[in-house]
Amino acid sequence: MPPRLQRTASFTDIDYTLRRQFKKDSFRPFQREIILAALHGHDVFVQAATSFGKSLCFQIPAVIDHGMTIVISPLLSLMMNQVEALRAANVDARTLNSNTPIQERDYIYQDLQTGHPRTRLLYVTPELCSGDHFRKRIQIVHQQKELARIAVDEAHCISEWGHDFRKDFKRLSWFRESFPDVPIMCLTATANSAVRNDILSTLGILRGDRLKQFTMTAQRPNLHLEIRYTSDEANDRFDNFVTWLRGVYARRSDSARLPELQAVNERVDNVPGIIYTISRDECDMLAASLRHNGIGARPFHAKLSKEQKSDTLARWIANEPGWDIIVATTAFGMGIDKENVRFVVHWRLPKSFEGYYQEAGRAGRDGNAAFCFLYYSREDRDRNFSLLARDIAREGSAGKPNAEARKESLGKLVEYCENVEGCRHAFICRYFGEEKVPECDFACDWHKDADGLKKRMRLGLASEEWVSTQREEGRYDNQEEYWSE
Repeated sequence: MPPRLQRTASFTDIDYTLRRQFKKDSFRPFQREIILAALHGHDVFVQAATSFGKSLCFQIPAVIDHGMTIVISPLLSLMMNQVEALRAANVDARTLNSNTPIQERDYIYQDLQTGHPRTRLLYVTPELCSGDHFRKRIQIVHQQKELARIAVDEAHCISEWGHDFRKDFKRLSWFRESFPDVPIMCLTATANSAVRNDILSTLGILRGDRLKQFTMTAQRPNLHLEIRYTSDEANDRFDNFVTWLRGVYARRSDSARLPELQAVNERVDNVPGIIYTISRDECDMLAASLRHNGIGARPFHAKLSKEQKSDTLARWIANEPGWDIIVATTAFGMGIDKENVRFVVHWRLPKSFEGYYQEAGRAGRDGNAAFCFLYYSREDRDRNFSLLARDIAREGSAGKPNAEARKESLGKLVEYCENVEGCRHAFICRYFGEEKVPECDFACDWHKDADGLKKRMRLGLASEEWVSTQREEGRYDNQEEYWSE
């Protein structure tokens, strides 16, 4: 058993906390078991799809248990969103990072210096955890037996075999070395077997019955997955997307559906969504073009001011007219608590399979149907491999393990896009190491129309010259018929 057994919480404690402070009626499958394992002092590894509710698995133990929980996260936006939500639930949560105001920073350090902090959850970056100033304060808290647990979110960043490796995550081994009695929980949506083993080894949580692992399926059955083949020469993404969205508007305005929309207070022309693209300039241009076509789209990227981003995010979450679609770079979306995102579009090929899976998973978190489609061109494929080769050459031999992982991940994403022989949901599950691979219930383009998919790939990836020849020979009159609806 774990060397430090936590206070045993009853089902009543857990359910009461869920309802009273988190305003939720019931747990999702396995959440209760994960929380109980944490409260009993086990090290815990959680791999679950986006929308599972991983953050609740360390937040409820932090509220119920004695002491402070440290949450380590790589993304400032995720930390700030979770802290804001916890404070709204009357939980004393704070974040310490490069953007923390001086007055708040001083308060947090003074709170830690007492050894008996009032703070229940402290969100920090992995970079901060490497500093002596922070470590000395945490040692004081531990000496007073007030350090309840360490939670490592986005734990795939620990592994050099992962797609998003960060060097400072490797230094998190300090926690187990310094506090062997303090439980560690790590959580991720994207870890194959090599990444999972690397995470556990680095954090020092491989020991027998002390570790509890929870690995759930990567399948999201409510998401319709689709690849839309195109060519950079053809530049037909925009017209195709606008046609698709207007078709959605038309279906929603059907009189038979109006009572349903009114019941959830939705406008007919409100279809909340996210479009991911690779550059800030393309975010601006695409959002402007959509607005010119009467579609409420707004850009979101690092060049915008903090005030602009906060305003855009708040209006989008509130479903305000004119703020229906976010056109963003890939950093957007982590920790955003918006359940009714009805589509996620990848305008360009992402850099990794894991990145694609995480971003697509931001759709349909309410469990209702949502669309996820990716515009794929071989020009994008070649561009991504060229950029990756340049990055690898710059990093040299020091980044070799991560370089191999990134090449493999991008290669698998290309294979996924060019796969016209099987279920896309099953492909994703196989990638993440699932032995029993479930197929979807007609929730991907292959199941929907396997023959049509092959035709769309052949024609969509063809060059303009080839298409022109086919038209002259009367074989290719209308490309739009080859796009799925």
